[in-house]
Amino acid sequence: MYELFKNLGNWLVTGDRWSGTDGIAHRLAEHLQYSLLATLVAAAIALPVGLLIGHTGRGAFLAINLSSFGRALPTVGLVVLVFLASGLSMWPVYIALVALAVPSIVTNTYAGMTAVDQDVKDAARGQGMRAHQVLFQVELPLALPLIMTGLRLALIQVVATATIAAYVSFGGLGRYVFDGLAQRDLVQVLGGAVLVAVLAVVLDLALSALQRVLFRHRPA
Repeated sequence: MYELFKNLGNWLVTGDRWSGTDGIAHRLAEHLQYSLLATLVAAAIALPVGLLIGHTGRGAFLAINLSSFGRALPTVGLVVLVFLASGLSMWPVYIALVALAVPSIVTNTYAGMTAVDQDVKDAARGQGMRAHQVLFQVELPLALPLIMTGLRLALIQVVATATIAAYVSFGGLGRYVFDGLAQRDLVQVLGGAVLVAVLAVVLDLALSALQRVLFRHRPA
């Protein structure tokens, strides 16, 4: 066991391991690209849905259950299915990652909107605010902490799952995991897994710190 971790440490700190198209820096950049793009697309889909159903109270049951269905889909199976249907492209990976990210964003956005005190909304309407003004000037600012939590959870889930890109012969940190399995190289497998875990933890800590800074002076 000691020898395994010693070899893992050497694998991670070797200078040559960080350079080139198969280097850690390049694979890390690919992994971040996949994760950030998928999360942005998911947010573009899920935020309007969550805001709408939270503001109007209509369609909540259908939207929440559809998003939960997306979470229940087997990610690798979905990638393979879309991959076979669409051919050699990154679309299957992005579709699977977006489907994984949407539920957290929808449910947290909806929860944030419904958590806004009804008296606050009634007071805003009593001051003559129109529906869109209540939504964007009252409900949305108050719901932002939960919305950001949903975005953070979605991004971490996507980062952890983006290794599937390597399953269909693309890049990212999952390349080390799948190549290591094919070559029976346990050190490379562990190296890829450690890098994914570290990236997820770093992003989680960074986004948590950003939330604390943004909402530090938020009234109780």
